[in-house]
Amino acid sequence: MTTFFRTDADLHFSDSDGKPMADNTEQFRWIVLIKENLEILFADERNVFVAGDLLWFPVKSRLISPVAPDTMVVFGRPKGRRGSYKQWQEDNIAPQVVYEILSPSNNADEIERKLEFYQTYGVKEYYQYDPDRYELKGWRRQDEQLLPIAQMDGWTSPLLGIRFAVGNHELVIYRPDGRQFLSSVELEQRAEQERQRAEQAEQQLQDMEALLQQYRDRFGELDP
Repeated sequence: MTTFFRTDADLHFSDSDGKPMADNTEQFRWIVLIKENLEILFADERNVFVAGDLLWFPVKSRLISPVAPDTMVVFGRPKGRRGSYKQWQEDNIAPQVVYEILSPSNNADEIERKLEFYQTYGVKEYYQYDPDRYELKGWRRQDEQLLPIAQMDGWTSPLLGIRFAVGNHELVIYRPDGRQFLSSVELEQRAEQERQRAEQAEQQLQDMEALLQQYRDRFGELDP
């Protein structure tokens, strides 16, 4: 694990903006769901850093206010503990993918400011989801601009390989292998179901072997 320590020159860059991670349970659920599933997706990739609600300082200047994306993905940087993402300490690599989960407290000016921030500082893919309105928006960098993605239903992220589907008043996200993003509880339930199926298959195999042995005991070995 890589840990980044602050130097004296960086002490005036706070690791907290004083704002809560989420305003309600639904917003928090989606932040955790996306962040944790992306962690799982890139668990074996040493140089893919995934974080949630982490302040991003794009330049070493107090004149530029940082932003804390609800989730961000950085290709080319190692995993590890950080108090904030100070880009000048990270080979000047900007997060390539960011997510924002909206809540009723978000106003139009704040939403526009974040889009402008991501546009200015090099984000390549930006996804915004409003769970109250079931509204998913996306932007992808083309040349030097973040341009809206016309159709998000069925869209596959070029960088992440994940696919978005909007239907039945719910956003569903699929991994590249087709598996759905699931909560920790759902993942545990799925693992338990797989364990039960494996146990049933093993029991069926043992039953078949027992029947076969009974046949051998009665009639002898089967002809080749």
